[in-house]
Amino acid sequence: MAVKKYKGAAGGWGSLVSTGKHLLHSENVAKNVLNLLKTNQDHGFDCPGCAWGEEGKKDRFKFCENGAKAVNWEATSRRLTADFFDQYSVSSLRKQTDYFLEDQGRLSEPMSYQADIDKFVPISWDDAYALIANKLNSLASPNQAEFYTSGRASNEAAFLYQLFVRKFGTNNFPDCSNMCHEASGTGLKQSIGIGKGTVTLEDFEHADAIFIFGQNPGTNHPRMLHTLNHAAHRGANIVTFNTLKERGLERFANPQSPVDMVFGSSTKLTSQYFTPNLGGDMAAVRGMVKVLLKRHEQALERGDHVFDVKFIEQHTSGLEAYLDKVRNTTWSLITEQSGLSKEQIKSAADIYQHAKNVIITWAMGITQHKHSVATVNELASLQLLFGQVGKKGAGLCPVRGHSNVQGDRTMGIDEKPNQALLDCIEKTFDFTPPTEHGHNAVQAVEAMLRGDSKFFMGLGGNFAAAMPDTEITQSAMSNCDLTVNIATKLNRTHLYPGKEALILPCLGRTDVDLQEGNAQKITVEDSFSMVHSSQGVVKSDVRQMRSEPAIIAGIAHATLGNAPVNWLELINDYDRIRDLISQTIPGFSDMNERLTAPGGFYLGNSAAEHKWNTESQKAQFHDYDLPDAIVSASQRALTNNAIFVLQTLRSHDQYNTTIYGFNDRYRGLSGDRNIILLNEKDIEALGLKSGDKVDIEALWGDEVTRKVFNFTLIAFDIPPGNAAAYYPEANPLVALANHGDFTFTPNSKSIAIVITPAQEQAQQRIV
Repeated sequence: MAVKKYKGAAGGWGSLVSTGKHLLHSENVAKNVLNLLKTNQDHGFDCPGCAWGEEGKKDRFKFCENGAKAVNWEATSRRLTADFFDQYSVSSLRKQTDYFLEDQGRLSEPMSYQADIDKFVPISWDDAYALIANKLNSLASPNQAEFYTSGRASNEAAFLYQLFVRKFGTNNFPDCSNMCHEASGTGLKQSIGIGKGTVTLEDFEHADAIFIFGQNPGTNHPRMLHTLNHAAHRGANIVTFNTLKERGLERFANPQSPVDMVFGSSTKLTSQYFTPNLGGDMAAVRGMVKVLLKRHEQALERGDHVFDVKFIEQHTSGLEAYLDKVRNTTWSLITEQSGLSKEQIKSAADIYQHAKNVIITWAMGITQHKHSVATVNELASLQLLFGQVGKKGAGLCPVRGHSNVQGDRTMGIDEKPNQALLDCIEKTFDFTPPTEHGHNAVQAVEAMLRGDSKFFMGLGGNFAAAMPDTEITQSAMSNCDLTVNIATKLNRTHLYPGKEALILPCLGRTDVDLQEGNAQKITVEDSFSMVHSSQGVVKSDVRQMRSEPAIIAGIAHATLGNAPVNWLELINDYDRIRDLISQTIPGFSDMNERLTAPGGFYLGNSAAEHKWNTESQKAQFHDYDLPDAIVSASQRALTNNAIFVLQTLRSHDQYNTTIYGFNDRYRGLSGDRNIILLNEKDIEALGLKSGDKVDIEALWGDEVTRKVFNFTLIAFDIPPGNAAAYYPEANPLVALANHGDFTFTPNSKSIAIVITPAQEQAQQRIV
């Protein structure tokens, strides 16, 4: 394990050097240079990484470092064939790292698991489809099947998937959004009547202040740094609340700027950077509102006001109950829970109050706590007090992760579909879809574990690695009669097959998708509700790979015949799929025609138009109490040791469960992923030192012991009492039942833990 403080800015030469290394590692240099030039361009393909929007400027390069990693990782020349699977048993592959599994190359032919030899062997596409159809049609109930979706799937694939599954007869749609941004959608629907952000990318060009909560764009969505860089240069105040000091939010050197690259200059992005305790963001915002409320009440005595009184009266409901809650929240609770001083909170309130246009943006640092929905409501309430919704340069902006996780939901991947969607499906396809709510991701694992669900299909993703309670999730997968995974590369989930299992190789974003000899395009929706097309342009060796829409159509045809559509005809031309989307999904009328516009088309946002689809038909203030404590009294009763609150996070050489390498450059860490970051004073109090090996145990309170072993302790700039470790290595510490209020999102940023010297190390010291 190497630790060396990173002194440079985010971006810059380090970003270019890293891009070059991953380009060479792809063993496909010439083609991937062309691929990178077509990334996020009109008539090119959408980056398979994050969901940040595309700027309208005609830049030569529209990819970031981590986008380049994603492209090179997908568009490798290496191919995984039957010879590889003949060499390795599934049991032996489980001993390999996640990096090793995906680094073997692209899956190139359908594979079937043979339990008697513990290996995957080739199977034809037709036989694979027949096996799936037979299993599905032999189930006692459609609700015994689980249909998972990754946020990388296209709109076309997601639409066909939900149509097939609903015609089959279930709403069991465990989805990657269940694990990350469920609280954003739920909280925003409660507050403003729509579960999407209200801003467009252009709004960032007009914001006077941008408040960033719980996110690390330098690693997770680096193209956001370009947007923040522009805002900082024109004088916008950027205020950050994030538990760790992340270089990507401090300073940025634009790799596309000759001045930055030649002279080594960089831009200070954040004007004020606050490091609240994990779970303390709601308290920090409540404190800001408390400061601003006092100023508003003082202004009223002078016949003036601080809040946007006209907006509040015209557009909102529930103000007085909310303000009473603010008045009754003590400063001692606010400062204790947030970890910030009253003076720090006042400083943030000053910037907010004096900004004409304010954007609040957040990511999973907000959405993976027990009280995440309440925190999203609190962010919305702050904006509503000042009318900062539905005007240029202002609004609410949850930044989604995978490049089409928002589009999947728009297309109907939802275990709790609204009646309007079901009515549209019935009208278009002349069948009555199921209305009973299906399983989300946590409920799906529970059902598979009980034996109630016997079939699992994953449309992309790495379900077993992404979910909490790793061993329990793996056992649940193995308990199925049949597991099916549609994937570009081998991953951990494939190594926990059911009694029978299939791996079906699919095309990626970078691949040319030919149907009937004609190149097809797919579409995605970004974090700003922009829908645009994506089309691979560089031909590659696709072997037996098929597109995701083609695979879904093949399975649907084998299972349902030509009901409710001729599935195979749709695949001949994806325009036919989009015609059906136009007829079924609100906002997509004339979809094929509108896609011809550069950058695609905007779906619109009802709240941005001051149309509030809430029960009161107004934007709603919510009067939640702050949590009593992030670590509950019952958890504290489980141990006499010091308790820390742990968050899981990504390294810089990572996207979700995909590990590109072992260099977490901006944090100055490399060579190992089994690490835990802790404040230096906390390490001293434990009687340990940085570099020691430790075991980490989660405090939950059931009969399961959740523990990981031999993690390296690293001193880091993190508030006392808080800790951080990589995902998915720390996922075994998250109990399946440890999820958010109003959602089933795992509380991966609120894990109560104790840290002890590693047993092996302790024994060595005794000797």
